[in-house]
Amino acid sequence: MLKRLFVVFILIYATSSFAQSTPTQKDSIKTVQDSIKKSEYLKNIGNGFLPFKYFDLDLRYLVKFNQYEGLRTGLGGVTNDRFSEWFRINSYVVYGFKDHRFKYKIGGGFRLNKSTNTWLNFAYTDDLSETGSSKFLTDKRFFTFFEPRLLNIDLFHKYISKSISLEHRVSNHLLSETELSLNKIDPTYEYTYVLDGENYKTFDLSTAKMSLQWSPFSTFDVVEDRVVTVVNGYPKFTLQFTQGFKSVLGSDFNFSKLDFRTVQQFNYKNEAISNITLVAGVVGGDAPLTHLYHAYPNNINKETILQRFSVAGLNSFETMYFNEFFSDKFTTLQLKHYFPIFKISDRFRPQLVLISRYAVGDMNSIDRHQDISFGTLNHVYSESGFEINKLLFGFGLSFAYRYGGYHLPNFEDNIAFKFTFNLSL
Repeated sequence: MLKRLFVVFILIYATSSFAQSTPTQKDSIKTVQDSIKKSEYLKNIGNGFLPFKYFDLDLRYLVKFNQYEGLRTGLGGVTNDRFSEWFRINSYVVYGFKDHRFKYKIGGGFRLNKSTNTWLNFAYTDDLSETGSSKFLTDKRFFTFFEPRLLNIDLFHKYISKSISLEHRVSNHLLSETELSLNKIDPTYEYTYVLDGENYKTFDLSTAKMSLQWSPFSTFDVVEDRVVTVVNGYPKFTLQFTQGFKSVLGSDFNFSKLDFRTVQQFNYKNEAISNITLVAGVVGGDAPLTHLYHAYPNNINKETILQRFSVAGLNSFETMYFNEFFSDKFTTLQLKHYFPIFKISDRFRPQLVLISRYAVGDMNSIDRHQDISFGTLNHVYSESGFEINKLLFGFGLSFAYRYGGYHLPNFEDNIAFKFTFNLSL
C-alpha cells in the first residue's frame, strides 16, 4: 500500500506542477492584453495543453501509472493555428517500464470548413485500451491532472488501429463525428472467444462509428472566429452507434453497439449542486469481451480495507471490484449532491458530497467467453457514500458502502475507504 501511495504522490506532484505554475506578477499596472494572454494560457493548461509557439504539448502523455505498464511516460501534442489553420499534426510516443514496450500514434488532419469546424483526420495508433471501456468520439477533450482509476487497472488489450474520421459541427448545439477504422486486437490476458466452433485469441475488426453530442440548453458566443461555450446548459445528451462488419477487409465479427449518456445538473442559489448521470449501452451480434461493458469498477482485489485504500474515481463504482462484472447490455445511474463549500478560512474550504450509484446489466451467450471468470449484473448493484473534498492541499476522503442484490457476506468487503484529489486552477 505504501508503494502505491508513493506512486500516487509522485504522479500528482509531476502533473499538478504544471497547473500551479502561473506567469510571474508584473508591475502593478497590467494591460488588458496581458490579462487576456494569461487567461488563455491558464485555459490551455486546464484543458491539458502546455502551449508553445507552433505546438501545444499534451500533458496526458507525460506521466501515468497502471498495473500492466507500471510507469508510463512520453511526449505528445498537436500543432496549433500559428503552425497552420488548415492542417494539423497530432501524435505521441510513450514507453511502459513494466511491459518494456513503446506505444505511439501518428496522426494529422485537414480542415475542410472553418465556419463549421469540419476536419478530416487520419491516424495510425499502436497502444493499449482497457477491456470493457467505451468512449464517445464527440466527448470534449477530457483531461484531469490525475486519473484515479488508471492506477489499478490491469485488464488491457493491445490494439493497432488505422482510422479516418470526420469532425463536423452541425450547429452550435449539435456536434458530430464519424469514424471508419481497421483494428487488430490482442488481449494481454488469457482469453478465448468461441464462435461457430472456432477459437479466437486475437481479432481483426472493421468498424464504423457515428457519434452525436447535443447540448440544447447551452449558450454560445463567437470569439475570434471560434464558437465558445458561454453557459453550460443541462440536460446534455450523447449518442453513439458502432457497427462491426464481418469479412470486410479481413474482419472476424459482425456486431452492433449503441451507447447513450445524459447528464442533468441543478444549480441552487446557495451554491449547492445536484448532478444526475445516466449511462446505458447494448451490444448485439458477435462481440468479444474487449468490446463489451464493465460498469466503471474501482476497487482493488485485496483482502482488507487498508490494503484496498487508494484514490476514489470521478464517476466509478468504488466498492465494485475490477473484472467482477461484464455485460453486453447495461445501465448505470449516478446521483451526486454537492453541499455549499464550508468557508472556514481562505485556505481551508472543504466540501461535502453525497453519492449514490446503481447498475444493472446482463449478458447473452456467456459461455462464448473462455479462460476468464466474471459475473453479470442481473440484479441491481447499489452503493452509497460520501466525500469530504479539499481537506488539505486538494486531498480529501471518500467512503462508500455496497448493499442490495450484490451485498457480500463479509461485512468489510462491502466497504471502500479512499482518499480524493481535486485540483482547481
